[in-house]
Formats: sequence, structure tokens, C-alpha cells
Amino acid sequence: MKCAFCESPEIKKRTIVENDLVFAFPTNIPVVPGHLLICPKRHAAIVEELEAEELLAMVDIKNKLKKALIAVFNAEGFNYAWNEGEVAGQSVPHLHLHILPRKKGDSGIYEYEPRKFLYRPGSREKTPQDELLAISKLIASNLV
Repeated sequence: MKCAFCESPEIKKRTIVENDLVFAFPTNIPVVPGHLLICPKRHAAIVEELEAEELLAMVDIKNKLKKALIAVFNAEGFNYAWNEGEVAGQSVPHLHLHILPRKKGDSGIYEYEPRKFLYRPGSREKTPQDELLAISKLIASNLV
């Protein structure tokens, strides 16, 4: 298996913090200074492949990094994201959580509007309440 996150000596050299289960490093194509990736050490493509301990370890590292990013970059807010699947923008099939320290005047998407960022531009009509309730019931009835 060829995986940039599992096999890259450059990434290993850039590792900022790690524990037994996860590690974090700066991405080589940052949106803003301090844009980091947090990855499980065990190769997993999507979050459902993680053990609960691995997910908790990612959150623990995220919390530690957040404090450091506030101190280093005077971050006033954060964007967190992970993509699953090529059609959703996952370019490396190894799960990774993006953490971006944000402050007024930085580069990248400053105003986050999910309907513009994730889906399609332009106006969209609100879905009627009865349709939303039907969708809620359908999804709930398919939970396993």
C-alpha cells in the first residue's frame, strides 16, 4: 500500500505532536499559516474505521494544538474539517482532520457559508417543514 501519510519521511520530520495512536503535522499546502492535519497512526480511510480510542486521541491532540495555535498565531477562531471519499475532496485516502487557526484579515475562505462552500452557489428555497419531518422519520427508521 502506498500512503503519503504512512510512508513519507518528510511528514515524519514535520510531526509536531503524537501519542500512541495519532500524530499531527503542518500540511504542505496550507490555507493559512498553522494549517495542520491530525491523522491516526493506523491506516484508516474513513472515521468509521477508527477505534473509539483513536477518535478520542485525535480530539485530545486537537485540544492541545488549539491552545498552541492561539498562542502562536493569535487565532480568534478555527475551522475543522475532514473529507471522506474522492467525490467529497479526499485526496489522500488516509483519514485526516484539518485544523485551521483563523483571525480577521487572513487568507482563504473567511466567511463560512456551508451552502456556498460545500454544495452549490446561488439561492435555494427552504424545504417545507412536513418534508423535513418525513426525512427525519425516514433516516431515524433506518438507524442500526
